[in-house]
Amino acid sequence: MKTIKVRYFAILREQRGLSNETLQTAAPDAQSLYLDLAKAHHFTLPVDRLRAAINGDFIAWPAPLTEGDDVVFIPPVAGG
Repeated sequence: MKTIKVRYFAILREQRGLSNETLQTAAPDAQSLYLDLAKAHHFTLPVDRLRAAINGDFIAWPAPLTEGDDVVFIPPVAGG
């Protein structure tokens, strides 16, 4: 198990009811973490609609997680 910080934006923040949380996970990578969180919190966006960043750097799915990582899940953003 590792302790990581997760930040949520837009619809994910709304669905989770939090903008960030610190949690313990056994997920080996960011994709597995998102899938675990999506199942637990009923997120509606599939992985292929999201971007993710670890410690401020955008990553490709899957990317390994390590103790203390700061993970951000970023849904598509509409704008005009």
